[in-house]
Amino acid sequence: MRDKQRVVYEGKIIRLTLDTVTLPNGVSAELEIVHHPGGAAVAALDAENRVCLLRQYRHAAGGWLWELPAGKLDNAEAPLLCAQRELEEEAGRQARDWQSLGKIVSSPGVFTEVIHLFLARTLTAVPARAEEHEVIEVHWFPWSEALRMAQAGEIEDAKTLAGLLRAQGLIVL
Repeated sequence: MRDKQRVVYEGKIIRLTLDTVTLPNGVSAELEIVHHPGGAAVAALDAENRVCLLRQYRHAAGGWLWELPAGKLDNAEAPLLCAQRELEEEAGRQARDWQSLGKIVSSPGVFTEVIHLFLARTLTAVPARAEEHEVIEVHWFPWSEALRMAQAGEIEDAKTLAGLLRAQGLIVL
């Protein structure tokens, strides 16, 4: 139960609060909480059973990461609409068939962010429109190669690992 909340910082995407809470065991604690609007990520599979992985520069992570197309929920949009928008903007694809893969919490000790995962199939090409602050290379890997990369530690991004894992049971090669 939250007893008190003080806003420490409010930015374009996140809000940082200092929450005084009473935990279920009765202990009072002061917690730093980063509030995030949430996001969506897409495991996009083409007709040749290749999955889209973005090689994306992430300053906070210290360099380049392999990631599924993904982004934050804008203006409280529905997760599926976010996933559809991000697939188009980042990978230059639209999908006819969508399946929810559930949701994950990225770092529940400090973040409120929830990421909704989707599997997208029956793809068609459209013009990509990456945002100015995004440095992205679009790659298409055979499904088995993406799984190998995940298992070998070449993919470090949590939402991508979770998306590939959850989609794996639905992919028939």
